[in-house]
Amino acid sequence: MDSITQIVLGAACGEAVLGKKIGNRALLFGAIGGTIPDLDVFVGKLLFNNEIDAMAFHRGFMHSFLFAILGAIGFGMLVFWIYNRGKRYGMTTQKEWMWLFFASIFTHPILDSFTAYGTQLFAPFSDYRVAFNTIAVADPMYTLPFLIALIIMMCFKRTSLKRRLFLQIGLGVSSVYMLFTLVNKYHVHGVYKQALAAQQIDYLRFQTQPTILNNILWYGIAETTDAYYVGFYSILDSEATVNKWHKLPKNHELIDGMPTDLETLAWFSDGYYNLSETNKSETFLFKDLRYPLMDENDPNSSIFKFTITKTNDRWIAAPFYVSDINDGAKAAFWTRLKGI
Repeated sequence: MDSITQIVLGAACGEAVLGKKIGNRALLFGAIGGTIPDLDVFVGKLLFNNEIDAMAFHRGFMHSFLFAILGAIGFGMLVFWIYNRGKRYGMTTQKEWMWLFFASIFTHPILDSFTAYGTQLFAPFSDYRVAFNTIAVADPMYTLPFLIALIIMMCFKRTSLKRRLFLQIGLGVSSVYMLFTLVNKYHVHGVYKQALAAQQIDYLRFQTQPTILNNILWYGIAETTDAYYVGFYSILDSEATVNKWHKLPKNHELIDGMPTDLETLAWFSDGYYNLSETNKSETFLFKDLRYPLMDENDPNSSIFKFTITKTNDRWIAAPFYVSDINDGAKAAFWTRLKGI
């Protein structure tokens, strides 16, 4: 999920482990731990000069169970060595610091796994991307109550029972909301399955996910042999069905064979992608169709797309862009969210 949410969750983990002993400093170190896995964005750019490789590295090893264990040991030992001196000597233990970093690092990829992006929890032993598709990568309904509870909690002394109470409220409210997204996902998945059957769309597979910043408007994509069908459903709609489908051709044949770089992109998008020609030779537009359109009426308003170009026997990807997401598309998005 977004960085603010991961900071909030990491801070809560820090408070749970060491809040009684070191107060608000536990929030700070927990927030640092909750941020560490996402540093793979910068590590990937240092390790690779190809945008595709760097993109594939994100949510890889540094989001795995193994890294959570190794990171907890390494950062726990380091911070304990720095912290355990002077007036703070003997206040904390090395084991407690390891637990703080394990909790804050470990919960980061677990939370990410509920989004559509996918998280390689089992790296380096497997490149399988865990994605439950129940919550958007940024959802204020999850984050804001949690954040407010932590801010209130910070106003009390580290030994206050109210501090523990507001920590429990923050964790409790966010957990209940996450449970709601699971139940909502189950309902929405059934709506899409019935709509596909009613439209007699002979699909190979399909998936559903919430659109950005909410759990009300959902997006579904169904794959057939030569195309994808995409459509929206809002839980505020008057009818529990998908009223409009866009058929998007795969166009996978535009690039001969399956070069390694394209294979990586196909894996990254879980096979839900299509290609479009551009006015340049050996240059195509790659759209990751797991992510929704911004405008239900515009099949070209895909939110996650980038240009790929063949250069010296490698395919190079330019950073993804969102040029089609203008004020009109944003207005159409919010209008659709309110239901029809």
